[in-house]
Order: sequence, then C-alpha cells, then structure tokens
Amino acid sequence: MKKALVGSIITFNGGIKGVVQKVNENSVIVAIKENPTLLEYEGNRTVVNHKNYTIIS
Repeated sequence: MKKALVGSIITFNGGIKGVVQKVNENSVIVAIKENPTLLEYEGNRTVVNHKNYTIIS
C-alpha cells in the first residue's frame, strides 16, 4: 500500500476529499476540502488511518 505524502489529495469515508497536512506512522492528518456526506466534523481537520483512504493526486 502506498502512503500519501504531504500535499496529496485523498478521499475517505465515502467521498470526503482533503489535503494531507502531516504524515504519521499509522495515519495522516487531513484538512477537509469537500464533504458531500452527512457526516459532520467539529473542525476542518481529521485523522485518517493509512488503510482508510485512497490517493487522488
């Protein structure tokens, strides 16, 4: 599995798109840019495990 790099655009949780801001050993910190789902996040950042995202670019 390829890990995202800082600045990569990823998608997760059924269509949420975001930009990777920091890469950790088991996860990435993502700034959310698009959220077409019914999920709500308290802020505009979240943590996503490497197993749970797809790299777009």
